[in-house]
Amino acid sequence: MTLWRRLFYHPEVNYALRQTLVLCLPVGICWLFGNLQMGLLFSLCPACCNVAGLDTPHKRFFKRLIIGGSLFAVSSILMQVMLENWHIPLPLIMLTLALLLGVTGEISPLHARLLPGALVATIFTLSMVGVRPMWQAPALFAAGTAWYGLFNWAWFRISEEQPMRETLSQLYLQLADYFEAKYSLLTQHTDPETALPPLLKRQQQVIDLIALLYQQLHMLPQHGHHHHHKRLFQRFQVALDLQEHITVSLHQPEEVQKLVEESHAEAVIRRNAQVISARLRVIADDILYHRLSERFTMANELAALEKIAAQNPQNPVGQFCYYHFSRIARLLRTQRPLYRRDLMNSQPRLPFWPAVKSYLSFKSSALRNAARLGLILAIGSSLGLFFNLPKPYWILLTIMLVSQNGYNATRVRIQHRALGTLAGLLIAAGLLKLEMPEGITLICMLVVTLISYTVLRKNYGLAMVGMTVTAVYTLQLLAMNGIHFLVPRLIDTLIGCALAFGGTIWLWPQWQSGLMRQNAHQALETYQNAIRLILQENPDASKLAYTRMQVNQAHNKLFTSLSQAMQEPGFNSHYLADMRLWVTHSQFVVEHINAMTILAREHYMLPEKLATEYLQTCEIALQSCQQRLLYDGPGSENSLFNAPELHPDMPLTEMERHLRRVISHLSVMHTISSLAWKQRPHHGVWLTRRA
Repeated sequence: MTLWRRLFYHPEVNYALRQTLVLCLPVGICWLFGNLQMGLLFSLCPACCNVAGLDTPHKRFFKRLIIGGSLFAVSSILMQVMLENWHIPLPLIMLTLALLLGVTGEISPLHARLLPGALVATIFTLSMVGVRPMWQAPALFAAGTAWYGLFNWAWFRISEEQPMRETLSQLYLQLADYFEAKYSLLTQHTDPETALPPLLKRQQQVIDLIALLYQQLHMLPQHGHHHHHKRLFQRFQVALDLQEHITVSLHQPEEVQKLVEESHAEAVIRRNAQVISARLRVIADDILYHRLSERFTMANELAALEKIAAQNPQNPVGQFCYYHFSRIARLLRTQRPLYRRDLMNSQPRLPFWPAVKSYLSFKSSALRNAARLGLILAIGSSLGLFFNLPKPYWILLTIMLVSQNGYNATRVRIQHRALGTLAGLLIAAGLLKLEMPEGITLICMLVVTLISYTVLRKNYGLAMVGMTVTAVYTLQLLAMNGIHFLVPRLIDTLIGCALAFGGTIWLWPQWQSGLMRQNAHQALETYQNAIRLILQENPDASKLAYTRMQVNQAHNKLFTSLSQAMQEPGFNSHYLADMRLWVTHSQFVVEHINAMTILAREHYMLPEKLATEYLQTCEIALQSCQQRLLYDGPGSENSLFNAPELHPDMPLTEMERHLRRVISHLSVMHTISSLAWKQRPHHGVWLTRRA
């Protein structure tokens, strides 16, 4: 593989090249024709399009471009008309526009990104009011969006399916890391309190990537180049099968320790894990760099594992590892899924008028988000007017760029933005004294932009250093006042960061600790649906796969809530400690459901009467846990959580073993729910500060 091919398809380099070229080509062309200022103004449009997510490959790619460009132009016109003709105060304009555009968040998550993109276009328009003709800003945004869309369309045609390839490659890498971490220290994974949290974080990353791939697959065109996507769709199905077998756990540390002491099983299992992890990483590179995978076999490693299982027939660990490792090896050898399944349903899209009706409700999260953003922008505008700041629109732009979905994400973005801006301004202050020629300055800006975009997705703060330098030089080239911009830019950035942080805390905050009970209740509901389907007679394989993934995603949402709640400024530490233990047992239930899904698909079924008894017991246990999460009512009798009695003449099947463990975990979760309820956080009030 050539160096150019490896560089071009590298995720960070490919992204940086695309963003740099779409930004800098208009600047270079305008500079050649002697109109550099127009090129620099034209470079504002890609920023709006990036924030609005208009570079996302989509089956309605050009339709989204037209809608996005129209919103940018209309927002620009409204800003100028309301400010100059109607003389409406700027704070009221920002609040009004945010509330008007906020309805996009009610349609779908992808449409929700149009709100910040349109508001950024409005803020850029504010910087041109009184300086440029009224028609120029909307025309600039319309033409800039068209250029941005055409360039990205051509780019994605050249690097076919590259966004999906990058995500799929990351999924295989995460599966390799998860598998290696799970089996490399087999005898040390005896305490769930210490062993499970690192694995949970890796599992969370795997499920997030699977969810992203589902979205990307649903955005592909349903016709035309479908045959180009067939191989990637097959690789994705293989990854789903791999995730199913990798995340299944035996949860018998005593048996593991016994097998390790009686044989050399640990070395054999570790060797198998290393071979599988290495192969997963090779496949990840093959997907990313458009290579055909070489032949693969691990017959010797599996033979050694099979020998261990045969020598220890009474110990379930050897049979467990050989069964799942052999299935994983088959997937890696054939690169074909074990069975065919349909895709999960895509994220629902609400039609416009029903979205408007839903948006006008005070319960609408989209309305709360728009109102929060509008009020913060209104306060920032008021401060700019009150202190007569020379560049007040930088306060508003900072607010837009640091406001994220959730407290912790906003806090981290604010830190990176403030520190990166400070470092960038210090560097720019020194560089401005060099007085470089215009051509050299533009070349340096090009290099800095390329480097900044290369590190942007890995380190936002470091990227902000370079972007601040290019922003200062842009103003220097536009108005020759870059040196006078340094201190105002720093002040405006700090004010914007402070306002965004305050709004996240005080304006309708959505604390994750307050959402945990709701997410836990929904997770239990998905577990109940999955167990019902598993215990049916001859369940459909596609429905099993769909329900299993719903179970994994519901638990992942709960684990994400817990992780974010631990970072919030004031929380009840006793409540979160109890919920952390609850989530640990929930993860065990998920892994048992993964295992039972495999058994059900391969027709390891229970007799109808016995299946009904287990289903009734599981449903009672799940519903009791749901009720205990909501209120501290009278406790259920312990007998309700008892599994059906074992028949003395009937051996315990693998399906029954998993069901009995699920019931055992639900019993523990029921007890924890009662303890956690007494420490529960209340909506609308600050939580007790962590001791």
